[in-house]
Amino acid sequence: MRPPARGRVDWPQARERLTEYAKLARMHRPVGALLLLWPTWWALWLASGDFPPLGLLVIFTLGVWLMRSAGCVVNDFADRKFDPEVKRTRERPLAAGTVSPREAIAVFLTLIVLAFLLVLLTNRLTVELSVIGAFLAVTYPFMKRYTYLPQVYLGCAFGWSIPMAFAAVAGNWDAFVKLLPLCGLLFLANVLFATIYDTQYAMVDRDDDIRIGVKSTAILFGDADLPILGVLMVTFLGAMALVAQRGHLHWVYFVGVGIAALLFAWQLWIMRRREREACFTAFRSNNWIGLALWLGIMLAYALK
Repeated sequence: MRPPARGRVDWPQARERLTEYAKLARMHRPVGALLLLWPTWWALWLASGDFPPLGLLVIFTLGVWLMRSAGCVVNDFADRKFDPEVKRTRERPLAAGTVSPREAIAVFLTLIVLAFLLVLLTNRLTVELSVIGAFLAVTYPFMKRYTYLPQVYLGCAFGWSIPMAFAAVAGNWDAFVKLLPLCGLLFLANVLFATIYDTQYAMVDRDDDIRIGVKSTAILFGDADLPILGVLMVTFLGAMALVAQRGHLHWVYFVGVGIAALLFAWQLWIMRRREREACFTAFRSNNWIGLALWLGIMLAYALK
């Protein structure tokens, strides 16, 4: 095959590289982004007390997708020596060698810069909080080397969009402080939510993680994993019930809480034998829990 003339773009090769970069950023797997998006939307609606400003909704929705993609890239970079040893992850671009570490760093920096440009459209307080969010996103992938609680750290990283959303709606520090009790409660609830679904995710890889020396709550909980998950689920639902009191929500919100409770019960049932596919199915279904709660919040304000 003749090489392309100098100055001409090899479009098939360019498409191939962009496809690999998109896979690296998990753009073909939206569930992870949605698990980050729903709590962000919870925060925007609760901070606004109604439909949030359209500009902020667009900024945070795009920002969620960019930061989740950036988090996936840095996660794969950190795990590039572990992923080839795990059945579920060995085909990821860095693990398979279809993307180089240098390319991964370039993709990560591009995504981070785009996300930061979006934050600059908000206010100073939100921009300052975004620096903490970026730190949490970059450091999370390394936590599994040092602690059995990386899922809790993930909850903080994924949940940092909540104080950022409250800050963006508030506009200044004084207004933000007035919203802190509701913001803090929602943030803690999301830490519980993320610990639940990422423990389910970790249960899929538990045997491989033990073999290669990676830590997780799934390993820490051991045979008590399902009872502990049940306690975390009840605590999360309790926290989201308190959100109704703090946010002055219409009773229709509790329909969403009820749907979430039923889905949690179903998850525990299908996971009772701790089969890989069942744990992964339970993990994916948390997207519907996030959606049900957001619909509950949205309808509660619409009917108020």
